Amino acid sequence: MIYSKLGNTNIEVSKICLGTMTFGEQNTESEAHDQLNFALDNGVNFIDTAEMYPVPPNAKTQGLSEKYIGSWLKKNKKRKDIILASKVTGPMPDFTYIRNPLQIDKQNIEEAICHTLKRLNTDYLDLYQIHWPQRQTNYFGKLNFINNQEDENKIIDNIFESYETLNNLIISGKVRTIGLSNDTSWGVMKFIEIAKQKSLHKIVTVQNPYSLLNRLYEINMSEISQMENVKLLAYSPLGFGILTGKYLKASPKNARLTLWKRFDRYSNKNSKKATVKYIEIAKKFGISPTQMALSFVNQQPFITSNIVGATNITQLKENINSIGIKLSDEILKEIELIHTQYPNPAP
Repeated sequence: MIYSKLGNTNIEVSKICLGTMTFGEQNTESEAHDQLNFALDNGVNFIDTAEMYPVPPNAKTQGLSEKYIGSWLKKNKKRKDIILASKVTGPMPDFTYIRNPLQIDKQNIEEAICHTLKRLNTDYLDLYQIHWPQRQTNYFGKLNFINNQEDENKIIDNIFESYETLNNLIISGKVRTIGLSNDTSWGVMKFIEIAKQKSLHKIVTVQNPYSLLNRLYEINMSEISQMENVKLLAYSPLGFGILTGKYLKASPKNARLTLWKRFDRYSNKNSKKATVKYIEIAKKFGISPTQMALSFVNQQPFITSNIVGATNITQLKENINSIGIKLSDEILKEIELIHTQYPNPAP
């Protein structure tokens, strides 16, 4: 396993991170524990979850991902062996069963962290993230997005309040570091600016999508990551499984995109055309499409960790083993040719 540090801290996390949004929906508690054991046994010390998980979110299962990790921690006493991250839910009309009103403010953050720590059976988190911002912005890659003007002062006031609350969680010992998720270059730089102005603890990561099908992060966010040392936790590195090739013909039984048609972000025509080309490259060089796609993410200099998800141990093993593969310049050159032909088909 390869390890890297969270920002300027001495906290070392594995380059492969275990994502847990299947825990409680596609995976039982026992299966979740098996995945956690396997990941830890194979060098993965970084676990990412969220209060709204599992996905797809609903009132009946909300919080189960954290609960399953918490029961594993209680059973195995492995808290000091892992770096544990979670997220506070941003405003969304469909999620008011979590809290109502659902805002990123002092009251909601403090309430959220208390419930999260209780579910996880721990008294602290290593990383606490804002799942998506409160302001109206294009944080889920919508094409032809129209940015409606909001009151700038109101936006800044909210960021100040949320940042000071997160900073106080660090001071109190409930959280060791803080980060963002599904945010933009403006959002990241605003948090960095405020940290300097107010002498607050700096954010250490941003968790955004990044894969062969969505390389928008490279355009300007990667420069921020490297210049400001706020690096990427990459999610959906396989494009919801599209890059494995398993959806190119018949839809596999019980797979995520078979069960829930709503997850179509990576399923458009050009994504599938690009995937066919990427699979041809993988076959040519004798590696699996899954491991080529993950290795591509692993090798990026702006990456802190690559968040992988699995529904069984076979998938998880292949995902983790991608850390042992380094793509040659020849493979990377062929990947770039496909990227030029089909640039970011799934933003």
